[in-house]
Amino acid sequence: MSTSTTATDLSATLSLRDLVVWQDPNRMSGIPCFAGTRVPIRSLFDYLEAGDSLTEFLDAFPGVTKEQALGALRLGKEQLLPESGPL
Repeated sequence: MSTSTTATDLSATLSLRDLVVWQDPNRMSGIPCFAGTRVPIRSLFDYLEAGDSLTEFLDAFPGVTKEQALGALRLGKEQLLPESGPL
């Protein structure tokens, strides 16, 4: 049996936030960025607020995956909406 950790094993132990958001006080002044990039999470919301599509955002920031962008939206939704159901 192998003792190495696979990407699947690693993703099972990380939270959605860990897979999507990267924050380090020594980089980008601690601004939350998409994991593995220097793209601020705020950029996604700015694009959407301006009326741009998710595809336009992803085209502008090719280092961000669709899964990361959707994960960021999901994290925002989880923060705003209670688990008990619709408001």
